Amino acid sequence: MADKTYDYDLFVIGGGSGGVRAARLAALTGAKVAVAEEYRMGGTCVIRGCVPKKFMVYASGYGKHIKHAKGYGWSVGDVSYDHEVFATAMHAEVDRLSGIYHRNLVNAGVEVFEERAEFVDATTLRLKTSGKTVTARKILIAVGGRPWVPSSDELPGVEHTITSNEIFDLETLPKHLVIAGGGYIAVEFAHVFAGLGVKTCLVYRGDTVLRGFDEDVRTAVHEGLKEAGVRVITQTVFEKIEDTGNGDLPLRIQLKNGHHLDADVIMMAVGRRPTTDTLGCEAAGVALDKNGAVIVDEWSRTNVPSVWAVGDVTDRVALTPVAIREGHAFADTEFYDKPWHFDHTDIATAVFTQPEVGTVGMTEAEARKAFGTVDIYKTRFRPMKNMLNGDANRVLMKLVVKADDERVLGVHIVGDDAAEMIQAVGIAIKMGATKLDFDRTCALHPSVAEELVTMRQKWVPEVAS
Repeated sequence: MADKTYDYDLFVIGGGSGGVRAARLAALTGAKVAVAEEYRMGGTCVIRGCVPKKFMVYASGYGKHIKHAKGYGWSVGDVSYDHEVFATAMHAEVDRLSGIYHRNLVNAGVEVFEERAEFVDATTLRLKTSGKTVTARKILIAVGGRPWVPSSDELPGVEHTITSNEIFDLETLPKHLVIAGGGYIAVEFAHVFAGLGVKTCLVYRGDTVLRGFDEDVRTAVHEGLKEAGVRVITQTVFEKIEDTGNGDLPLRIQLKNGHHLDADVIMMAVGRRPTTDTLGCEAAGVALDKNGAVIVDEWSRTNVPSVWAVGDVTDRVALTPVAIREGHAFADTEFYDKPWHFDHTDIATAVFTQPEVGTVGMTEAEARKAFGTVDIYKTRFRPMKNMLNGDANRVLMKLVVKADDERVLGVHIVGDDAAEMIQAVGIAIKMGATKLDFDRTCALHPSVAEELVTMRQKWVPEVAS
């Protein structure tokens, strides 16, 4: 089915999860497909995101598990953590996964270019390293995003900081890690390093972390950070950073509130931006929003008929599974004559704090704004596992229910294995389950998850006297 008018039927810019899915599926139809990736195949998720981060979460959690084992009769001798051993194993697995991505593309018949591609016009691309120019009937932008950091004018000394890209390459553990930010990346890494025994401090401009999440979830995570030993400083930001060259903590952070912190590693986790500044989108006439995201419709089409975009570069929902589904929908629609587009509502998500967050659907605030009256069911309890191990963390479970028809609009969990629970719950929410459907589901005992189907009492907010 190759179109001889062009070098390729499809050219994908970016070798992350969304782009690779689209390229493989398109190539299996007999289309001539190519992918250009300037760094390593696998994208943010595999190389410097979800996968290595989750390995770090696991590594961090083992320290707590060993400590808690005593309550269950296990005697543990001298315990130590070797970051070099862990990091070597982690990077080996990342390399293996990246190789699989590359191999699967080649096996599907996709031509792979290990260099950056830039637009010349709406159907022409220039490969940056080789200088080769290619044309394509369809072009898919799937370059993802990258950490944003302020300029040196905005934050003097910012060059002394690292981001979530470099955090995986630390050869030794910091003595004092200071993290700027209060989003999911910031709180996840704060837990990771605190769990590895690192003195950890988080500085956030707001009053409670995880802006945009349900308020009860935010409060539970904020409290969990402090329970984990993370020092949380709120309502201030970095003013400047200086390298004093003094001892083990050479970096001094001056805060806007007049105080200062000394550290040896500073991580900026204050947001991400789409990676479009080197694509030459203006040459193709592709429209971008004020943050550089590619503007697309529900079918992932840009304003240019020959160009589509999927994944984080569109700044719709920055999650790997979403990029994969968007890429799959694009390939089915454009190459299989099976048109469909991804529905971005009710996506189950997780934050890998310790304990972790699982959430799907609307927050309480969103539901009240959309529907007015809603019913809230929630509980906080110490799980059975923690009764013997000394862990003081409590589980939060919350249902947000539409008052008139009892449809469950949102489910929010903070607790161990919340991510595993919320994936299954997400099916029910997507199907439009009601509170009655939850109530008539038999509980699985003893489990934490049984609380999802045993909450009967509506929560009534306390009224100040």
